[in-house]
Amino acid sequence: MHNRKRMNWNRTSGVLVRATSASGILALSLVASVALLNAQTDPGVRGGPAGAGGPLPLLTSGEADFFHNHGAPTFAEVEDVSDGLGPRFNLDSCGGCHAYPALGGSSPAVNPQVSRAAIMAPGNTVPSFLKLNGPVREARFIRKPDGSPDGGVHDLFTISGRMDKPAGCNIKQPDFSNANNIIFRIPTPTFGAGLIEAITDSTIRQNLASNSALKAVLGIRGEVNTNGNDGTVTRLGWKAQNKSLTIFSGEAYNVEMGVTNEVFPNEREEDPNCAKNGIPESHFGFNVGSTDTDDVTQFMAFMKFLDQPKPSCTGAGCSASIQNGHKLFTQIGCALCHTESLTTGPASSAALDHKTANLFSDLAIHHMGPGLSDGVTQGAAGPDEFRTAPLWGVGQRIFFLHDGRTNDLNQAILAHDGPGSEADRVTDVYKFVLSNSQRLDILNFLRSL
Repeated sequence: MHNRKRMNWNRTSGVLVRATSASGILALSLVASVALLNAQTDPGVRGGPAGAGGPLPLLTSGEADFFHNHGAPTFAEVEDVSDGLGPRFNLDSCGGCHAYPALGGSSPAVNPQVSRAAIMAPGNTVPSFLKLNGPVREARFIRKPDGSPDGGVHDLFTISGRMDKPAGCNIKQPDFSNANNIIFRIPTPTFGAGLIEAITDSTIRQNLASNSALKAVLGIRGEVNTNGNDGTVTRLGWKAQNKSLTIFSGEAYNVEMGVTNEVFPNEREEDPNCAKNGIPESHFGFNVGSTDTDDVTQFMAFMKFLDQPKPSCTGAGCSASIQNGHKLFTQIGCALCHTESLTTGPASSAALDHKTANLFSDLAIHHMGPGLSDGVTQGAAGPDEFRTAPLWGVGQRIFFLHDGRTNDLNQAILAHDGPGSEADRVTDVYKFVLSNSQRLDILNFLRSL
């Protein structure tokens, strides 16, 4: 029996009605523990069309041309050492990580870090935490050898065994033997990223401050992550650590593939035998009459103009189970963090100007407790704080949570529970108050997104 908290939710005609004690503190009465033992499992990845990967509507002809003929091909391109790959890297293309269910998404079912290792990283050992049927992963070390905080990405592979490496390049892979010092991140989907970028700071802050009384009862607080220089809201990445798609792109190009660029122009591995290209390796064309753009600008434009994922159905067009799941999702408090929609502000592109982003996220960071803590601090986001993951497109996502620890959406929800987690009380309602059929309704709703 789960007895950390008292529960006092009343059922009226199948609808959950919140009840509070005389002191105003939410109490919840336990139902039989058999409800947890019979917890509904994830119905699985939704079939049918991807409903994602295409451009936003209302793009100008120039924006559409750049998206289709420059951004998307460059995002999918496989890099060689002459292009700047390495000396250390996690994969040799953006599109390899952001692949499913369409270009710009998240990890595919078959991990290219394993399936392509012999081609892109010959002579390297595939770390044991990478699986052929597991998620694409990056590895971060929690602490340095001297015990001080690390938190940085330690790339999995090197170019040392490649035929196109510089002569004399013999750097070694990191030592991944201390499993207790390694945490993982998986690729975040980039669908609708331009819409997220275009939401104003004031909209994010006002939404976070809304429903404050109910949030307080449920233990939900949240805060925005911010840029250290100007205090503006950052909102991209697992800990909402990046301000813009340009920064997000430049950092990923350098950290994940080792390619120096106009945003991150210095090599992370400055071994003179391996880092022989001029920097930045990806750069603007400065020739007279040239309209050349660098790769980072093309990555940015591709993600900026990616449309938001389309759900499999909406409103009355959905099954009764999905409609009920949508209602329950709001009633039990999930939507207090997973805000259904936010509206963008004024934008230079008509495709992004005052548009509704159905992202199911408040873009804020929340404490998720020790069970999900990764020991890493990024900006204002501490070791157990993560951005509320946008749920649009979750119906076709294979791996869940920041480290891809599960491919079962039900288990991902249950992982929100625990001491110190702001989602603890809401998750308890999901676990102990809802019936199996109601939990299935919520899962069916999420898989429709």
